[in-house]
Amino acid sequence: MTTTAFSSLPLSNEILTAIQALGYQHMTPIQEQSLPALLKGNDILAQAKTGSGKTAAFAISILHKLDTGLANTQALVLCPTRELANQVSNEIRSLARTTANTRVVTLCGGSPTAPQLTSLQHNPHIVVGTPGRLLKLLQKDALKLNAVKTLVLDEADRMLDMGFYDDIMRIISKTARSRQTLLFSATYPDEIRDISTAIQNDPVDVRIEGMHDNKKIKQVFYEIQKGERTRALVALLQHYRPQSSVVFCNRKQQCQELADDLWQQGLHALALHGDLEQKERDQVLAQFSNKSSSILIATDVAARGLDIKDLEAVINFELSPDPEVHIHRIGRTGRAGKQGLALSLFMPSEHFRIEAIEEYQESPVRIEKASSLKTREYFKMSPPMVTLCITGGRKDKLRAGDILGALTANDKLSGKQIGKIDIFDKQTFIAVERPIAKQALKILSEDKIKGRKFRVRKLR
Repeated sequence: MTTTAFSSLPLSNEILTAIQALGYQHMTPIQEQSLPALLKGNDILAQAKTGSGKTAAFAISILHKLDTGLANTQALVLCPTRELANQVSNEIRSLARTTANTRVVTLCGGSPTAPQLTSLQHNPHIVVGTPGRLLKLLQKDALKLNAVKTLVLDEADRMLDMGFYDDIMRIISKTARSRQTLLFSATYPDEIRDISTAIQNDPVDVRIEGMHDNKKIKQVFYEIQKGERTRALVALLQHYRPQSSVVFCNRKQQCQELADDLWQQGLHALALHGDLEQKERDQVLAQFSNKSSSILIATDVAARGLDIKDLEAVINFELSPDPEVHIHRIGRTGRAGKQGLALSLFMPSEHFRIEAIEEYQESPVRIEKASSLKTREYFKMSPPMVTLCITGGRKDKLRAGDILGALTANDKLSGKQIGKIDIFDKQTFIAVERPIAKQALKILSEDKIKGRKFRVRKLR
């Protein structure tokens, strides 16, 4: 494991202070192999999976050469999904805390255009966004990219899978040819080499293999018959009782139907798919990440870029047609040296997909009968936390400390009973321990926060 310190790099004291404040001790393999070249201004073609530390790598290099004295957009990061764009923006902002006057703007679909147009009236230094919305703002002549020094394509393989090639090339055509171009991809299909040839200049090739140790993942396949899929999923949850699990479906319509079905059976399940509005997506992700929901049902596209800590299990409600996608799915569990659990359902007619997975991972899989699972009647899984939603956020100058202060002011609640606080522009999600949910709701509803009263509700 690498032990190279960030202080070995020619970084400013401000950036090193921010890195230290975030608790980054040493560089990850992708950071160690890419940052020296990034800081020299080289183009990079890097293969690295989610959770490898690639975001911090390109964020540090962007901030290293950022000139906040110039009122123009100097860096552009393209992401395939809104979730990944928000995650990238948050990490850049965290690293930029000690760099005064750094303006970072997130531009994604699913949110109103008007506020985004307003945010672009004073050119942000760094723009993070999805191709569709960025192209729309370029067409309105609201976004200026002629001064971009650094262009990043994050999870480029997924953007190409989603059909964004033409949009990406139109966006890139608006940037200067003298820019530094960074291309990050979890997989390395021919299309990645082709786009690299088209937009990069002699890139440094960085490959990080084995970011997830699949030996730490217990992987079991369960054979089912037609019509048994949902019943078998419930049996898996009853047998293994994971505190947090992501269930993968291949179609977005199936995600919502399955979530509704599990709710009727007393299981707290939420669906994440492309038909949700941005506020709904924020809410779903907040509830799952703060342990207010135990089960997240998602498609591969919706789950791309999600960084869920301490995920106990990945369940394949349906097998992916692509064995490489299967490996990426199960790689979301068993991180940070912990034991992971990957469970998959398949029908006899899908056995050819099992063979493809075995060939890809170069090892046989364990197959069991669903009848071997231990089930029980009247089974329920209650998450340990409950989420409260305040109809106020960054636009109202709310801070996590204000909310924590309001909840603990009368000494009836302790800070230990309050979980994660997620603040968005117009809403805030607070996780509280389930036994104190009613009391916390009453406090926030009746008392003032920063001298104001806000509407508060408990999410189901």
